[in-house]
Amino acid sequence: MSSLRNHRVIIASLFLPTTAVPGESSPPTPDIYAREVGTTAATQDLGGRPPAFKHASSRSIGSTPAPLKSIVDDLKSRAITPITTPPSELNPFSKFASLAPSPAGKGSISPSSIRNMDVSLAKFQPDPLHPTRLQRRSSSKPPRYPTRSYSNTSSEPYYFAPNIHCNGGLKNAVDSVKERMTNKLWVGTLGSSTDAYNTELKASIDRRMKESHSSLPVWIPDAEFESCYDEFCHQVLWPCLHYAVPDAPKTKLFFESAAFKQYAAVNKRFAEAIESIWTEGDVVWINDYHLMLLPLLLRQSTRVPALTSATIGFFMHVAFPSSEIFRCLSVREHLLRGMLGADLVGFQTASYARHFRQTVSRILAVEALPKGIQVGFLPRSDVEYGIPGGAREGHGRFVDVGIFPMGIDVGALRERRREPDVSYWVQLLRQRYSGMMIVVGRDKLDEIQGVRHKLEAFELFLKKWPEYQGKVILLQVALQTTESNELAAGGVSDVVARINSAFSTLTYQPVVFLHTQEVTFSQYLALLTVADAFLVTSLREGMALRTHEFVECQDGRHRPLILSEFTGSYSYSGFRSCIAVNPYDTHGTAKAIYQALTMSDEEALSRWEDLHNHVVTQTAQTFVISFLTRCLRANTEHTIQTDLNSVPALNTTLLLPRYKHSSRRILLLDFEGTLWRPDMSRAGLLAPFVPPEGAVELLNKFSANQRNEVWLLSGLPIKSLEQVAAKAPGVGIVAENGCFAKIPVQNGKGGVWISMVANLNLTWKGLCVEILNYFTERTPGSFVEEREASVVWRFWTGPTDDCADRQWARRQAAEAQNHIFDSLGERYGLRIIPGSNSFLVLPNNISRSTAVGAILHPGGPAHSPRSSSMPDLDVPVSGGGGDVGFVFAVGSDEKLLRRLNELDNAETVSTSGKGTDAKWKLDAGDVGNMMWLFANSP
Repeated sequence: MSSLRNHRVIIASLFLPTTAVPGESSPPTPDIYAREVGTTAATQDLGGRPPAFKHASSRSIGSTPAPLKSIVDDLKSRAITPITTPPSELNPFSKFASLAPSPAGKGSISPSSIRNMDVSLAKFQPDPLHPTRLQRRSSSKPPRYPTRSYSNTSSEPYYFAPNIHCNGGLKNAVDSVKERMTNKLWVGTLGSSTDAYNTELKASIDRRMKESHSSLPVWIPDAEFESCYDEFCHQVLWPCLHYAVPDAPKTKLFFESAAFKQYAAVNKRFAEAIESIWTEGDVVWINDYHLMLLPLLLRQSTRVPALTSATIGFFMHVAFPSSEIFRCLSVREHLLRGMLGADLVGFQTASYARHFRQTVSRILAVEALPKGIQVGFLPRSDVEYGIPGGAREGHGRFVDVGIFPMGIDVGALRERRREPDVSYWVQLLRQRYSGMMIVVGRDKLDEIQGVRHKLEAFELFLKKWPEYQGKVILLQVALQTTESNELAAGGVSDVVARINSAFSTLTYQPVVFLHTQEVTFSQYLALLTVADAFLVTSLREGMALRTHEFVECQDGRHRPLILSEFTGSYSYSGFRSCIAVNPYDTHGTAKAIYQALTMSDEEALSRWEDLHNHVVTQTAQTFVISFLTRCLRANTEHTIQTDLNSVPALNTTLLLPRYKHSSRRILLLDFEGTLWRPDMSRAGLLAPFVPPEGAVELLNKFSANQRNEVWLLSGLPIKSLEQVAAKAPGVGIVAENGCFAKIPVQNGKGGVWISMVANLNLTWKGLCVEILNYFTERTPGSFVEEREASVVWRFWTGPTDDCADRQWARRQAAEAQNHIFDSLGERYGLRIIPGSNSFLVLPNNISRSTAVGAILHPGGPAHSPRSSSMPDLDVPVSGGGGDVGFVFAVGSDEKLLRRLNELDNAETVSTSGKGTDAKWKLDAGDVGNMMWLFANSP
């Protein structure tokens, strides 16, 4: 994370964390869940006219004879037993942060006090202070732990307030590392109607937002934004990404969306905003499906050409579907190419990353590997949508694809739970529902969240176990959404009405349905604390962070979590200790509710400990640090390998004197492709190995010099390299890319093979070969090489031209790699090294680099020639110590060359003919002549 101190992070998200609200002064409380209505500014915009768009007022779901009540009304009207005095402010809404109550006195709340509280609470309604053009929230929940209020200390006709539409999970994650990520800039929209804002007002907001809130507003015409957000994002992208391809008559909008033009225009406005403030060294972090075109737009920038090599990361906060779903989009190629403009594309789970790789491979016909996408050329985007050309070329460019589970800021949540109003509402809830069990849920009211499925399962539970009627309630908190989404939720109001009509009594209402406007975050934390179970029945979702909050709030009770197996959270082993349900299985979900409510304390504690370990490990801080660090590393690797001309050719005039005057020298020489050019035809690969005489003669010449220690680095198996060892016994050999090493013979000692994989489980080889045999049958001319500790698949042995057969072979190779990685990679700890015509499968943490690290280790043979063992440690190389004065490495292994550059006494030479960060470059055809110059020197 320390490296981020040297970079400014530009965070691009559709909505800024802070917005400008028209009015002369801020409201008395900044609580984003409940604000007091008290200013006339709420009914007018900056131009003196009514706002262009308004939220629909909050409504209770379900039209029962007696309307459903908010938690406030429900609690205050049914309080029976006196409880201890709450904080001095009886109304917990009035102080959202930095509560400073006077010491609680003795006694209880009097009836008059309750009446006063009733009057105070009656003033709180849904917030009309944001004249907004939006009809629903963004896909992510609002900010979780706001700790500051905003006031208008200037004479401007607006004030700043938390933006209820912003990506709350992202904001909290960024805030959690604010002490270490000190230089950042948010880029996004205000989330309100801005057409009436004049130029001077926009300039004022720009200036104050940058100075006070490190934010840059993006100004978008209301009609353009509405079409982009409400039509394309939420009626096309959102359903597609969550496996909900609509039926007729909505299919025309889904498959032929004219709103994509506005979507592209919004992305272009973001690109122009970032171009205006980007400087060398900035990290651009683009977030979520609203901005899928932005990475490529920045990469193709003609206004700021330096953005071609900028550090750009894209993170998808929601799910990503299989290729069979995504391919239904008419603009699928534009979206995928847009994402591939980034150095790193991040997802919440391994399955979402796998779906993305497979979708890119099948739709764009590029090579998708387990760690990312090999992009040779990004085609020119369609100018019809206003996306410029000038695509970034560069054969060999690689786009990393990573997995970064988002978490919560555990420390901030614990602080909020210690606030007095949370304790007060916990007491009130326990008193109100004494003797009852509470099942809590919190979801958006759209079909994908599965609220109807949850209600039907709860209804079946009450029917199947009637003894729980009157003893269990479902308290469902619903996030703000659109009228159409509420209707699409599948008749939620009808189900609520049916359940309450069937099971309600004078003192019992089985379903209490609340809107977030009716529940403060303090009340929500109190609900999580007293809940006997938390129920999530999403039909498809990313990381359900509300489940993390529930687990943390249960640190004193340890009650179980019921979680849909279609959420991203369930894919992690820590969350496998929940009660998993298939939301489509109503009977199974009902049974899970019964299991949760009857679970023993011992079992509940055991499950909670596993859940809690994940929550406190995969935190918001871990998410931000790992993503940005990986993004910087990916860009460094990509940038380094784009300019071969910047690497000087090997200068023997400079190096030969150093070589001659070194008392002890270590030579690390690649075999294949450097000292020896093998025949890569099918006949040549299948022919028996014969050691090349010229290479053997050179090795013997080097090893004959007492000041030289020579190591041959190869990917060949031991049985082939034994022939080289027999003809050049004084040479150390690394076989199978680091799996085995042979100590050079010196003074009659050495000459033994040492296994670097002796403690590893190699049973994966049989399964791997079985998979590859299947793909061999489908790929003409391919064959499998099974070695001692690794497996190679030669998928192409024909001409090197890019013919149709070779393209097919590469596609099969990408499929095979993904299949091996998904089925065996994590279980056995494997990695895959792709090549142009083959790929290698071997254990993790085994490479030529790790073998050389062991060789140069203080306890290794380079420092102790008589050593008969190899330290099995992936530690920084330390060849600079002792009497080794010159380390000379020649080859094409970029990881090894980068590692050796850490040594002051090392000279690295690349023979790959590609971009490299080696100190020197050398054409592979000149290696023999150049090496003989060194070998003939004393």
